[in-house]
Amino acid sequence: TALAQWIMNVCNNKLTYQIVRDIRNEAFEKIEVLPLKYIDGHAHGEIVSRVIADVDQFADGLLMGFTQLFTGVITILGTIGFMLSVNVGITIVVLVVTPVSLFVASFIAKRTFSMFKAQSETRGEQTALIDEMIGNQKIVQAFGQEKDAIEKFDEINGRLQTCSLKAIFFSSITNPSTRFVNSLVYTGVGIFGALAAINGRLTVGQLSSFLSYANQYTKPFNEISGVISEVQSAFASFKRVVTLLEEPNEVDEGTNEIVLPIDKVEFRHVEFSYVKEQQLITDFNLTIKQGQKVAIVGPTGCGKTTMINLLLRYYDPVSGGIYIDDVNTLDIKKNSLRKAYGLVLQDTWIFRGTVRENIAYAKPEATLEEVIEAAKLAHAHSFIKRLPDGYDTVISATSGLSQGEKQLITIARLMMTVPDVVILDEATSSIDTLTEQKIVEAFNYIMDGRTSFVIAHRLSTIQGADLIIVMNKGNIVEVGNHQELIKKNGFYTKLYNQGIVDN
Repeated sequence: TALAQWIMNVCNNKLTYQIVRDIRNEAFEKIEVLPLKYIDGHAHGEIVSRVIADVDQFADGLLMGFTQLFTGVITILGTIGFMLSVNVGITIVVLVVTPVSLFVASFIAKRTFSMFKAQSETRGEQTALIDEMIGNQKIVQAFGQEKDAIEKFDEINGRLQTCSLKAIFFSSITNPSTRFVNSLVYTGVGIFGALAAINGRLTVGQLSSFLSYANQYTKPFNEISGVISEVQSAFASFKRVVTLLEEPNEVDEGTNEIVLPIDKVEFRHVEFSYVKEQQLITDFNLTIKQGQKVAIVGPTGCGKTTMINLLLRYYDPVSGGIYIDDVNTLDIKKNSLRKAYGLVLQDTWIFRGTVRENIAYAKPEATLEEVIEAAKLAHAHSFIKRLPDGYDTVISATSGLSQGEKQLITIARLMMTVPDVVILDEATSSIDTLTEQKIVEAFNYIMDGRTSFVIAHRLSTIQGADLIIVMNKGNIVEVGNHQELIKKNGFYTKLYNQGIVDN
C-alpha cells in the first residue's frame, strides 16, 4: 500500500502540474493573439487572476480529484470482486443502492457550481482592484483617496466572504448526505446478511467480512464527497480560464506583404467608433505622400490617437478603409504592416532587463556598438554611462529612472529600427525643454526622407511639419502648414491662442 501510494502521488503530481503548465502556456499565448479590444475592455488584474489564481485553484482541485479517483477506483473494484466471491445477491443490493449516493452528490454539486463561479469572479475583481491601486498608488495618495480605496476593497472582500461562505456551506452538505446514504448501504447489508445467515445461506464469519467489505466499498464515495467543494471550486475556476482560451483571436485575413518604400498612405471615407452608440470618426479622408511630416492636433477626444490605432491595425475601421499604395491594409499581413512602422508612445514601457536589452528590443541580435549609436542619437548615452553597470544595468518600470530617462530609452529603441513610417504619439511629453531640442534634432534625423505622423501639443514639434491636420470631434476641420493655418484665423488659431497648442 505504501509503495502504491507513493507511485500514485508521484504520478498525480506530475500529471497535474504538467497540465497546469500547459494551460498557463496556452493562456499566455492566447493573450498575445487576443485583439486589443479585449485587453482594453477587461481589467488587467482580472486577466492576471485567470492565468495565476484560477489556474492554481484548478491545480488544487485536480490534485485532490486525481488522488481520490485513483484510490477510489482501485478500492471499489477490488472490494466488488471480494464481495461477489462471498455472495452475489447481497453484492447486487449494494450496487443498486450506491447510485443514490452519486445522485445526491451530483444534485448538490450542480447547485453549488454557480456559487463557486461567483467566488472566482469576485476573486478576479479583487485582484484587479489590488493591481489598479498598486500601479497608481502615487495618485491615490496625492488626492488623499486611501480611505476610499480601502472601502472599495472592503466591499469586494465582503462579497468574496459572503459567496465563499455560501459555496463552502452548501457544498459541505454533500459529505454528510452521502455518508447517510452509504450508511443505508451498510444497514441493508446487515439486514439481508442477517436473514441469509439465519436461513443458513451465509455464515456469521462471511457476514462479518461482508460488512467490512461494504464499509470499505462506501469509503471512497465519502472521501470524494468530502473534497467536493475543492473540486467544484476547481471546475468553476477552470471555466473562467476556458472562457479566456475560447475568446476569438485577433483576425488577420491579410495575405499580402507590404512593399517598401511606401509611396502613399490614404484614409478613404473612414468611419470608426469604440462603442456603437458613440460615433468617433466620420467620413475621414486624407492622403499622405512619401516623406511628408504630418502633425495631428486637436482637443482631447477628437480622435488623434485613434488614427494611430487604425494605422497599426490595433482596431479596424467600421467602414471605409486605409490604403497603402492603393492596397487596403486589411489585405496586408499585420506583422508585415507593423514592421514598416516605428512607434514611440507617450506611455513609456520598460521591461525588467538590461538597458541594452531594452534598447535592442526590436533587434535582439544588435551589437553593443549599434545600441550605443542608437542611444547617442536619442541623447540617452550620457545618463546611461552614469548607471552602475552602464548598458548592462538591470532596469525595470520601478527601477528609479525618471520618466524622462525612460522616454529616452524608448526613443533609442526606435532609433535601433529602420522604419519606413515613423509614428510619434506625444513622444516628448515627459522630457524637459532643453533635452527636447536635442530629441527633435534626433527625430528630424530619423524622419528625414520618411513619412511621419506626429501627435503633439508643443509648437517645437509641430511648426516644422509639412502638413498639420487639425481635428475636432472625429473630423478634419483644417489642413495646412503652421503659417497657412494661422493666416486662416480658424480653429487652429483658436487652439493656438488658447494654449492647447503650446507656444
